[in-house]
Amino acid sequence: MQKLNLPDVELKIKSKENKLFIFDPFRKKDILLTPEEWVRQHFANYLVYHKNYPASLTVLERELLLNNTKKRTDIVIYNTLGTPEIIVECKAMDVKITQKTFDQIARYNLKLNATYLIVTNGLEHYFCQMDFEKQQYVFLKDIPNYNHS
Repeated sequence: MQKLNLPDVELKIKSKENKLFIFDPFRKKDILLTPEEWVRQHFANYLVYHKNYPASLTVLERELLLNNTKKRTDIVIYNTLGTPEIIVECKAMDVKITQKTFDQIARYNLKLNATYLIVTNGLEHYFCQMDFEKQQYVFLKDIPNYNHS
């Protein structure tokens, strides 16, 4: 798999029936290794081990019902009250981040009301903070480190 614009992480990869699987420590099971899963695992590890967000508050592939349609958020990090704090939308490395990607995560956030939105393809990362008063997001240089207060 391609090197990403994220810190290196040791991932457990194994082959089963001519397919590669990656062990997901968050879901505690082997997941088929797709380019998007490669990005999702790297970014989740980045948030936990470099930004200090607790693994116990990090959920991958959470189901979300949106207009009677089942969707999945790639990564959601909750605060200690159980409220979504961060939503991350991961795309494969060869997928260009477009307005459509931001529209997708914004739709998810209408339901979740997270403070921070992140869109990444592993090479480019966009960090936004919601301004609920003005109903818009503001771009940030980076996501803040975890603050457990």
